[in-house]
Amino acid sequence: MTNELRAVDIHIVDDDADVRDGLAWLFDSRGYQSRTWDSGAALLEAARQRQADWGLAVVLLDVRMQPLSGPVTFEQLKALGCPWPVLFLTGHGDVGTAVGAVKNGAWDFLEKPFQDNMLVDRVEQAMQAACAQTDAEREAQRLRQALASLSPREREVLDQLILGHYNKNIADHLGITQRTVEFHRANIFEKMGVESAIELAHKLGRLEPMPGGESK
Repeated sequence: MTNELRAVDIHIVDDDADVRDGLAWLFDSRGYQSRTWDSGAALLEAARQRQADWGLAVVLLDVRMQPLSGPVTFEQLKALGCPWPVLFLTGHGDVGTAVGAVKNGAWDFLEKPFQDNMLVDRVEQAMQAACAQTDAEREAQRLRQALASLSPREREVLDQLILGHYNKNIADHLGITQRTVEFHRANIFEKMGVESAIELAHKLGRLEPMPGGESK
């Protein structure tokens, strides 16, 4: 287990105390950090307090709970902008509901009864997805900061580069020398952390909005 996975909280949400305690013991015995909630409302209150800094977490959410069911709790988590992967725990009669939740953005579901090792494996996969998402968000933030650091002329050159134009064409279009374009191009690549115009275009293509405030 990597240190990054150890930093992921596991939120166990079930109105059955025996289930909560059993799952908490399972994950604690494997070296993970778990927190238990007896209702969807309790989890949502905790989530609201984390909105400024969500951190890394995975949610195990029972489908059948009162007064807020698992799917209703999930919808409210989404409305808060919560990025945590959610795995539904479901009985046989609720599989269709769980499948619908997965189609609506939940990470996965497990049908009770499930084997401990299978549950832990699924949760670890969700943890890895949460870590990867956080890495992607950090990279996106770095790219936005790099874009903001470009000079107006560098932004003009960048716009031409991601259109696939060559240095000579860019120089003619902007009314500057080809050597000046090469100078700006090198600065852009260094600031953006790329080695080619293709890599630059690919990275910018993942950002919303695109340079200049337009969506791709």
